Amino acid sequence: MSEYNFLRQSQLHIVYGSNRYNVKITPDLSFNQTFAEDAYSVKTLHDQTKMFQGTSITKANPANFSFSIHLTEEKDESIVLDLLTDYDTSTGEQLLKSFDLYIVSNESTFKLEGCIITQGEFNFAKDSPLLLSVSGQAKKLERVGDDNYSLPGTLQSASATRTPTKPLLDVEVDGTDVPNLVSATLSVQNNIQWTPYETLQNSLSVTSASNAMYPSDYSLTDRVLSGNITQFFSSSNSSSAQTFDTSARIAVKTLVDNSTFFNFTSGASDCMFTKRTGQGEVFTQTFDYRLVNSPTDLGTLITY
Repeated sequence: MSEYNFLRQSQLHIVYGSNRYNVKITPDLSFNQTFAEDAYSVKTLHDQTKMFQGTSITKANPANFSFSIHLTEEKDESIVLDLLTDYDTSTGEQLLKSFDLYIVSNESTFKLEGCIITQGEFNFAKDSPLLLSVSGQAKKLERVGDDNYSLPGTLQSASATRTPTKPLLDVEVDGTDVPNLVSATLSVQNNIQWTPYETLQNSLSVTSASNAMYPSDYSLTDRVLSGNITQFFSSSNSSSAQTFDTSARIAVKTLVDNSTFFNFTSGASDCMFTKRTGQGEVFTQTFDYRLVNSPTDLGTLITY
């Protein structure tokens, strides 16, 4: 009888260097990889009946993955934030930290090789746990064994408890609290470009997925840190409607027991913002902000 793979019974392991982290995720996990097909015409001058195109498959597209984690008081999932924000200082280039992902279900073990996190979004929704959703790309996806596959790396110890936090938001613009706060968002985007990896010589020897051409190297083209801050439009802030600033200080924090838990604070004039109004049952105005100066280490600006 066939044994199915169930998402809720799956575990996610991150292997970075010689260490392995069993990261607790929400059910929002996805991963896949497709192959690039080149279709060509087989119709000839002497045979016009061949209406269906032929095919050639020699390379794989970059693999994709996404998952979400709760940012807990124990901070066992801090490795994910590090991989999102930090540079790999060992390469001597402006590259992000690369890692391998293993997804272990009740029947199979899948490996995503050479992963790069390309986007991370922090969810500060009221009355909901603080959530970090990440997505990225990898070189290769393969099934490496069943659920008893021996995973590499030294498993790092984890806390006996997991305590999600509900964000009490504290947002400042140029050192002043934003009153009548509705919501805030923060996202990090790492834009990468894979080095062309298809060659005529290698394509001639491809016979299956096992010897197809896969991505191998990438370059980091740019990074974007941005978000928005929404407040109710009232008499206390109406005088500053429809404005902008090209050198502002933005701070987005969450508080737990009156102490700062999550913190993004830019430099004194490192952000820009524009304001726009919104109409609903109650009018709002929103700051759309973006980091415009390049920090040496983004991980020093986003901490928890």
